Amino acid sequence: MNGRTRIKLCGITGAQAAAAAVEAGVDGLGFIFAPQSPRKVDVEVAREIVSTLPPFVDAVGVFVNEDPSVVKEIAHYCGLTMVQLHGRESVEYCRGLGLRIVKTFAVHNGSDADQFGPYAEVARAFLLDTYHEKMAGGSGKVFDWNLVEKFNIPGPVILAGGLSPDNVHEAIMRVRPFAVDVNSGVETEPGVKDLELLRAFIAEVRRADAELHG
Repeated sequence: MNGRTRIKLCGITGAQAAAAAVEAGVDGLGFIFAPQSPRKVDVEVAREIVSTLPPFVDAVGVFVNEDPSVVKEIAHYCGLTMVQLHGRESVEYCRGLGLRIVKTFAVHNGSDADQFGPYAEVARAFLLDTYHEKMAGGSGKVFDWNLVEKFNIPGPVILAGGLSPDNVHEAIMRVRPFAVDVNSGVETEPGVKDLELLRAFIAEVRRADAELHG
């Protein structure tokens, strides 16, 4: 679908990590506003970071079953370019936001191949993450990538779930996603990004791109 796999770094909690990630070449930064996440970012911190981002770097707010009024308020206040919905948000919920949306789906062996279709009109992209019974994301676990080809996904695919410098090359070669989303795979602890791991991750993405597209 594309000649260059886009890269989103999720779980940004500080300005230094954000600046380093942009310098390294990421296409988007994820700011988690879910109260239960160990990577939850303060709204004021997120707003300050977003205000410093250069053109063409997306600021993505991550929410889980949040009140839509809160999502809209934070998105506008922080200047987010899109929101990523990690919960059970319905099509009607998404439509009512009036924002650019990435809809997340937790993947497991019993996932419905047709669950994505109803969101075609409201989602700009579909993020596939690993199902975990107690976590909405950031589990660090990989799902079976062979499942993706069985899904009827009506839009760009963002691959997440346990990606790291060690496996992202294989993931891209097998799934051919529009973008990859990394979080715990480039951390030393929740919310603390390792720049060398991130650079290694990006290098592996570019290596896969070169092999796929020359």
